[in-house]
Amino acid sequence: MSPFLLTRTLPADATDAALRADVLHGLTRHPKTLPPKWFYDARGSELFEEITRLPEYYPTRAEREILIERADEIARASGARTLIELGSGSSEKTRHLLDALDSLHSYVPVDVSESALRGAAEELLAQRPELSVHALVADFTSGLALPGTPGPRLLAFLGGTIGNLLPEERAAFLRSVRSLLSPGDALLLGTDLVKDEKVLVAAYDDAAGVTAEFNRNVLRVVNRELGADFDPDAFGHVALWDPEHEWIEMRLRARRAQTVKVPALDLLVGFEAGEELRTEVSAKFRRERVRAELDAAGLRLDQWWTDSGDRFALSLATAS
Repeated sequence: MSPFLLTRTLPADATDAALRADVLHGLTRHPKTLPPKWFYDARGSELFEEITRLPEYYPTRAEREILIERADEIARASGARTLIELGSGSSEKTRHLLDALDSLHSYVPVDVSESALRGAAEELLAQRPELSVHALVADFTSGLALPGTPGPRLLAFLGGTIGNLLPEERAAFLRSVRSLLSPGDALLLGTDLVKDEKVLVAAYDDAAGVTAEFNRNVLRVVNRELGADFDPDAFGHVALWDPEHEWIEMRLRARRAQTVKVPALDLLVGFEAGEELRTEVSAKFRRERVRAELDAAGLRLDQWWTDSGDRFALSLATAS
């Protein structure tokens, strides 16, 4: 069996320190915010998997359709011998690419969860013992050093996750990706596309209330990790479309006036009735906007694939 290597670039206390910093910053500003990455403890990950199976939530199905239909084209266009995946999680969607990349030598999954990386690697190596897997426990938004692997390399950032970054954060992220690419390497980027407002809002406010529970889970994470006393049921779930910025915002709206204690930060946080806490931005894209943002980072849009309903896109970009 090929070796499995795991490199941890995050300090052992990095997650706790990041949570403390994000909560302190987000709950003491106006309007209040919390980053969406804190949805994903074990319960949050389960809820998100449930969301991906809901009839209203199309992005996962649309992206999977593209990967199934276009994996061979992506493989031929990239010629990759190394596949690097940012935010790899269970690596489930990537299996279509792994199967199509006939000359693949190395797979480099990058995630903050060591347990997810180990579980995915164990399953992959059982199926593909010739594959070399070098997993990185890292935060890809904070700079990334990649191991030495054979080129060409294909760096995949799937799921439309780039939409969770604000415009200035996206610009910095794409510049950092460009700095990682050598001649012949490519970026495979997943972007959710602008579409009818009703379709977009329904995807983030499903009839069964699963997304609402997922949204409130961030409060349970803060309660558990920082000793806070949020009452999740005292906050309503809000999803709305911002046509100016072309993004969905998820918010939690206080049902009543309340004060929340966060003992780990020695912090008291007051909420007025109706006050909202923003928990996620999910930008939607048009082809020309993707092209422009790639261009600004020194990347050239070479290929563009969408699902049959033109709901989601995968784009292949190379250094310009």
